Amino acid sequence: MRVRIKEWNAVASWRWDMPEDEVCGICRVQFDGTCPTCKFPGDDCSLLIGKCGHSFHMHCLLTWIAQESSKGLCPMCRQSMAYTTELGMYTADIFLLEFEWKKNDDESQDTHQPTEPAS
Repeated sequence: MRVRIKEWNAVASWRWDMPEDEVCGICRVQFDGTCPTCKFPGDDCSLLIGKCGHSFHMHCLLTWIAQESSKGLCPMCRQSMAYTTELGMYTADIFLLEFEWKKNDDESQDTHQPTEPAS
């Protein structure tokens, strides 16, 4: 008997490379829990680690950066908030703009209607 595989799905296993009791520097909730913005567990709220080594839920950091009083500084050590990716280093301002662009792009895909530029 011959079997032909038409499709297959791989399953991957991963884990955070940090202690289990590590918490977000802003909301103080464990990373394997849920940030206050998400309300449901899952991967919708990424973990961001700043160049300074402090870690935060993505939504917590976005809320912090959006505040005028944050001045683009890490809420823990007050160093300039930056994080690295494979493409290079991002500052807090660039990160916030990048997130807003992605959020707007996701919203336009959800409604299937093009968004008009702000005037």
